[in-house]
Amino acid sequence: MKADQIRLQFRIGMALLAPVAVSLFASPALKAAEETTNIKGEVTFSKDIAPILQRSCQNCHQPNSVAPMSLLTYKDVRPWARAIKERTALRDKRGAMPPWFIEKNVGIQHYKNDPSLSDLEIAKVAKWVDSGAPEGNPADLPPPIPLQDGTKWTLGEPDLVVSTAEITVKAGAPDWWGELASVPTGLKEDRWVKSIEMREANDIPAATDGGRATVGGRYVFHHMIWTTTVPGQQAALGEDVGEGSGTWPIHEVGRNADTFPDSAGKLLKANSNLVFASAHIHSNGRDTKARLLFGFKFFPKGYTPTVRYARRGLGNGVDIDMRPNEANQRLDAYKVLDENTKITSFEPHLHAPGVRMCLEAIWGINIQTLSCSGYDHNWVRVYDYDDDYAPLLPKGTILHIIGYMDTTPANRNVPDSRNWSGAGNRSISNMFIDLGQGIALSDELFYAEMKKRREKLNLSPNDVLIGCPLCNGDPIPPPQMRMKAAPTGGGSGQ
Repeated sequence: MKADQIRLQFRIGMALLAPVAVSLFASPALKAAEETTNIKGEVTFSKDIAPILQRSCQNCHQPNSVAPMSLLTYKDVRPWARAIKERTALRDKRGAMPPWFIEKNVGIQHYKNDPSLSDLEIAKVAKWVDSGAPEGNPADLPPPIPLQDGTKWTLGEPDLVVSTAEITVKAGAPDWWGELASVPTGLKEDRWVKSIEMREANDIPAATDGGRATVGGRYVFHHMIWTTTVPGQQAALGEDVGEGSGTWPIHEVGRNADTFPDSAGKLLKANSNLVFASAHIHSNGRDTKARLLFGFKFFPKGYTPTVRYARRGLGNGVDIDMRPNEANQRLDAYKVLDENTKITSFEPHLHAPGVRMCLEAIWGINIQTLSCSGYDHNWVRVYDYDDDYAPLLPKGTILHIIGYMDTTPANRNVPDSRNWSGAGNRSISNMFIDLGQGIALSDELFYAEMKKRREKLNLSPNDVLIGCPLCNGDPIPPPQMRMKAAPTGGGSGQ
């Protein structure tokens, strides 16, 4: 059993009041420093750094893409060497590159499409820069990766693309939020959706730098809450978009594409419209024409889901009270699960003062930290758990999110540290929500999932797997065992 599979963190009593997560492991900075001393020989761009950039950076840092500079060649990279060292060393803080903010020393560490750098990779970058950023032998370069600019779909060409109407945002316009006109999908039959990818198309030249240093840099859509409806029927803004398929993901700046589990697609009905219920739009410092594109990929015809999405509303939009010029302000929200749930994703959503969010599961007297993530209002991420590590939580579990906010000048996302702020849609107001999703499991499916996980990860009764509090032993018998043990009548009563 690997140590990272069974790390356990219990936090009880007053430990919950600490402004940072409790950790039994060395800090990332210390671990990276230790790794540096273990690197033998010269670190060069061709042999050591180019593979790191290919895996974690070049998807965005290439010509005609969203990043402000290309990082494909040594000539491209060399002027930015010092900045690369500084940004990668941030690890999970605002401004970190690549923009992946999961903390490495607490909680679950297995996620899909994780581009983050290891301690050894960060140490190699630091040593390379500190050694003068040598190029090395070009023969050591890995084969180049295919280029995919900002006009391409990361999941491949969709089966259906729907667009909002084009809007114009003036250079000096204030924040705006509200509804945009709905748009028909043109779909003639019900289809189950396998994935959705949302991206902004605008008339700003790719790789443009400058403009106003606001949320998202070159974009004008910060987020869009949307749903679907069939004309003549009420839009489903609550927990369900049809037949247990849950809410649609919202668009956020920097959001990665959403791929749904094979067992739990989302239903897009025939003759439906996309309803853009709540758009948040801001100026990026230039006159900009923009629209949002929604790319749907479908399951094959005849597909039927086998599970439904769990109802999960976890956030606090009522009593947010952000004092001016103060760091380490804390917010809390709780949700009791009324059904067995497999948590498939963690998605912190805060606004400019937000710097960190943790997700905890409380079962009995135990508290497990599932995930902690830094937060950058300029680049929002969705963290999809690997299937074998996605939290399996029994009904009655209390989900708890903890948010940490900073309204001091140290948080450069805050426009004016002198102002109090409460809940609201604008960037200068605040939100505190975990938008992550999960699927509901019957007792039979829940016990079957735990059994499969125990066998696949080779768990013993002494192993504790974060996010599965009953995986190493359940005080409540599985349903079939309860039925076998039920009394049949008679007996001596002794």
